Amino acid sequence: MFTPVRSRVRRAALALSAVAALAFGATAATGAAAAPAPAKQGPTSVAYVEVNNNSMLNVGKYTLANGGGNVFDVAVIFAANINYDTGTKTAQLSFNENVQRVLDNAATQIRPLQQKGIKVVLSVLGNHQGAGFANFPSQQAASAFAKELSDTVAKYGLDGIDFDDEYAEYGNNGTGQPNDSSFVHLVTALRANMPDKIISLYNIGPAASRLSYGGVDVSSKFDYAWNPYYGTWQVPGIGLPKSKLSPAAVEIGGTSQSTVADLARRTVSEGYGVYLTYNLDGTDRSADVSAFTKELYGSDAVYTP
Repeated sequence: MFTPVRSRVRRAALALSAVAALAFGATAATGAAAAPAPAKQGPTSVAYVEVNNNSMLNVGKYTLANGGGNVFDVAVIFAANINYDTGTKTAQLSFNENVQRVLDNAATQIRPLQQKGIKVVLSVLGNHQGAGFANFPSQQAASAFAKELSDTVAKYGLDGIDFDDEYAEYGNNGTGQPNDSSFVHLVTALRANMPDKIISLYNIGPAASRLSYGGVDVSSKFDYAWNPYYGTWQVPGIGLPKSKLSPAAVEIGGTSQSTVADLARRTVSEGYGVYLTYNLDGTDRSADVSAFTKELYGSDAVYTP
């Protein structure tokens, strides 16, 4: 049986070939271009890291035995939150102490990955307070939150934003239920603010099913969308080319190596361009990682502490 959504270790209150990855802009806010990684042919590989428990630097510890390219093309900081300020009745971007620590120490936690050619994206997640991407009451409110997001990307030299519409608990604190315009306004504003950065969609929740409003469809504004159910195959229902979709989703160490390999093999055989992994930790996971790299890239993975 699949793992529903995420088998996260998470506290309620704290709560992409290399060429393709490099196509979305030079490393931000450093003034120096990222060192090009050795050429790698095959799908974009994504790694979510639970920074409450694990280091972002783990993403850079895996290379391909054949050629030495990075295994992972995109590293996702999991996760910032969308909170609700009951005084101002507005949604606010919030960082728990672990996310804040990663951002404050970007020079040692983010830049080393970017210098390898790995993009670093910030995931944003609901936090049980009623605020979510799907219930902004006006275009102005959605645009204000989009500015918080793009300002954060600029301030910390990040490569983009990932939307994960879970745990919002719409209606809490007197907030509204999901509406059809909210996410369209938010994504439109964010893309306008950061035209060359990554915007990705963890394909779940009310926001993911509300991508069109008033004749505007924001599907094409996303760089990637992926299946949110680990250990399964599910093509995201969004109008993007196969090269930007990951129907496969696996939890490293939590999905069997045979399933990991099967899903990677299917990714290649059916022509999809992204492979999603979750929960990369600090253990040597080269056997789990090799299960998909052999199918995606024809090479084992090497772990270098």
